[in-house]
Amino acid sequence: MENELATAESSENDGLSWRDLAVARSLDSARLRAESRVQRFLDAAIELLNAGSGKDFTVQEVVERSGQSLRSFYQYFSGKHELLLALFEESVRSTADHLRHEVTGEGEPIDRLHRFVVEYYGLCRPAGDGKATLSVRPILMAEFAQQLLTTHPKEAARAFAPLVALFDELLDEAVSAGVVRDDLRSGPIVGVVLEVIMFNAFSVTISGSSVRGDDDGTAEELWKFVVQGIGTGPRS
Repeated sequence: MENELATAESSENDGLSWRDLAVARSLDSARLRAESRVQRFLDAAIELLNAGSGKDFTVQEVVERSGQSLRSFYQYFSGKHELLLALFEESVRSTADHLRHEVTGEGEPIDRLHRFVVEYYGLCRPAGDGKATLSVRPILMAEFAQQLLTTHPKEAARAFAPLVALFDELLDEAVSAGVVRDDLRSGPIVGVVLEVIMFNAFSVTISGSSVRGDDDGTAEELWKFVVQGIGTGPRS
């Protein structure tokens, strides 16, 4: 096996000088160090978010908690906005990974859609119990998401891409199975559904309803609202 790996590595390096190889190794090492430093800043910001600071923490607090320097911070981030954007992208990515894992256990396309809506609602509701697999719960980033969608729509679209791709995939499967209407443009519908789920906290405020942190009935009500809008017939 070692000989095979050595042969493969030698094949990949054919045509490269030893100087090129040395520089490549140096760059790889520098990249790994940079990734480690960036992750320490992200971990520090996540700890501050989860400790109840919201997004009101300062760059100095992040720097102190990370054990690194202010100069090092500005090597990787232009300021707090870029750090929050990185955190938001991490929140969306980890949420999409979690939801993909959850829906995989469902056999039918309509059941996978149902699981997505209910599970994502549980993550986003103000009184949700959270998930240990998520580094940043979506509700903690909802305020920043609203700001991002308003002031930096292109950045927001890029950040939401993993979640949009997953729901779009589930929607296509449901359309192919004949359980979701095929006369809907998937792009706008995906955006509408994700918006309804993520910003449910504002719906509670507008309606004057109480937050039912331990009541799954609200999630099922939301599912009925969604499926009766996009489904091919009334479903429970």
